[in-house]
Amino acid sequence: MSKKKFLLMASFTNSLVKFRGPLIDALLVAGFDVHIAAPGLDASGDVSNELRKRGVILHSYPLQRTGLNPLKDMKSLWSLFRLMRIVRPDYVLGYTIKPVIYGSVAAWMTSVPHRFALITGLGYAFTGNAAGLRGKLRNVIQRLYRFALTRTERVFFQNPDDESLFRDLRLLADKVPSQVVNGSGVDVSEYQVVSLPDKPCFLLIARLLGDKGVREYAAAAMEVKTRYPDSRFLLVGWIDENPDAIDQEELDSWIESGCIEYLGKLADVRPAIADSSIYVLPSYREGTPRTVLEAMSMGRAVITTDAPGCRETVDAGVNGLLVPVKDVSALVAAMLELVKDPERIIRMGQASRDIAEKKYDVHKVNEMMLRGMGIL
Repeated sequence: MSKKKFLLMASFTNSLVKFRGPLIDALLVAGFDVHIAAPGLDASGDVSNELRKRGVILHSYPLQRTGLNPLKDMKSLWSLFRLMRIVRPDYVLGYTIKPVIYGSVAAWMTSVPHRFALITGLGYAFTGNAAGLRGKLRNVIQRLYRFALTRTERVFFQNPDDESLFRDLRLLADKVPSQVVNGSGVDVSEYQVVSLPDKPCFLLIARLLGDKGVREYAAAAMEVKTRYPDSRFLLVGWIDENPDAIDQEELDSWIESGCIEYLGKLADVRPAIADSSIYVLPSYREGTPRTVLEAMSMGRAVITTDAPGCRETVDAGVNGLLVPVKDVSALVAAMLELVKDPERIIRMGQASRDIAEKKYDVHKVNEMMLRGMGIL
């Protein structure tokens, strides 16, 4: 009897091993032939080589990650349609906006028996002001989501706010079940606790987008550093192809001011987390922020926003502090509150590790998803 086939669709190749590696391994253990489709995946490279070593079958398809170009998006849909006609998967799962939309539609067109979607966050079009280009994008994306998700068997969300919003906007038909899982999880054996540095050191890891709260982080860093010159503020990330991206000139100004230590894009963020004592993510909205989970697993206190996806990671006053979105003054106050109480930073870090083990262990999260797909 031939093995069943599982097709996983992504928009960003580099996310496959780091974010979905344990899920891929779990599917292989469950006896599937695992196929993965992502832009540029058939080229040689560390990610492709690592996936091939695991026995995964790789496919590439054209995809413009940002923007809505009808011709390019139709090319993506057509490529996924042709791929599914060839592979004939029994299960498909897409994550991030375009693989969810076009992957789900292609799977429906080719009569794939089991079609699933994972909403890992809402992205640029769902945050901020709905006027202008962002508003037009939002309307188009909502229509596409509504059409695509109606044709799925189950939709996974990474926080209850996103699930509620999709239900309220009727992007998800009543007949389609949904399930909230605890983000992408974190491998607590890989992200182990390390001792804290002697002096207060803050860290933000993110794509350099306005919606990630990078500007608020830089502004808060300038103010805190005037009061505590020994405090450090690390920034890890890169300028993304996104309408909301920070430009190079703005980033250079933060670096030149001496308040931000920019480490660039890191393949392994563990050394940066080890150098920090407090992890900060002033994001406007997330699915469940993986970087926060990694910092928690390594025993770091967290300051993040009282926003969807972020608030779920912090038990306020226990493992971290919550601040309002876009509120630099509140962010400064939270930073100062912890700088003044080093023992509290230690206690919060210990609580973070405990929460990571109990709630966000990647193997528990993946088991929940496999059960939701009827595989276990």
